Amino acid sequence: VEYLVFRRFFARDLAAAAPAEQDTGEAPPLPLFAMVTVGCTLAGFVVASAFGVEPAWVAAAGALVLAGRALARRKATPLTVVRAAAPAFLAFVLALGIVVRAVVDNGLADVLGEVMPGGTGLLALLGTAALAALLANLINNLPAVLVLLPPAASAGPGVVLAVLLGVNIGPNLTYAGSLATLLWRRIVHQHEHDVDLGEFTRLGLLAVPSSLAVAVVALWGSLQVL
Repeated sequence: VEYLVFRRFFARDLAAAAPAEQDTGEAPPLPLFAMVTVGCTLAGFVVASAFGVEPAWVAAAGALVLAGRALARRKATPLTVVRAAAPAFLAFVLALGIVVRAVVDNGLADVLGEVMPGGTGLLALLGTAALAALLANLINNLPAVLVLLPPAASAGPGVVLAVLLGVNIGPNLTYAGSLATLLWRRIVHQHEHDVDLGEFTRLGLLAVPSSLAVAVVALWGSLQVL
């Protein structure tokens, strides 16, 4: 569904000929060390979860390996490493978590428990996914999934999967819906590319509801079969 929407939305851009690139000589070397480190970090998430270790420690280990190698090879300095870590953005994420936790502990969790649709019927699953998508765009998708999973878990795996669909597809409606989108926007601005908020919102309004609806219908159908 997303492919079809994107294909139609960017039809004019896709029809234009790609600019001819100048031959710069040899192809850049494959970043093998970085790829292996990232792969080991992803595998570490799986292993760490089995032993009850927080994934933050695994992520920190992977970052330290990459930063340490860059420092040892003099491809980076302590200052550039600190800048790459984006302390201001990390502080924003920490503040977001604190604010969301305060709101959840002071009534939001109880309200969500009351308004979350029950059952695994099609309308109930659509309502659950829509609620998850709305909450993700209001408070970010990571806090949203932590808030919604406890009441969803008591309703069964079908409801949990509907929540996961909502917090993964739904955040594409707004910049604040996902940390990944915030990071993407930060990187784009660093490379002096402008992002049109209106275009971003229009594309989200076209892609998110249709993708989410089809995904939930597929989930409901699989529950009926299995």
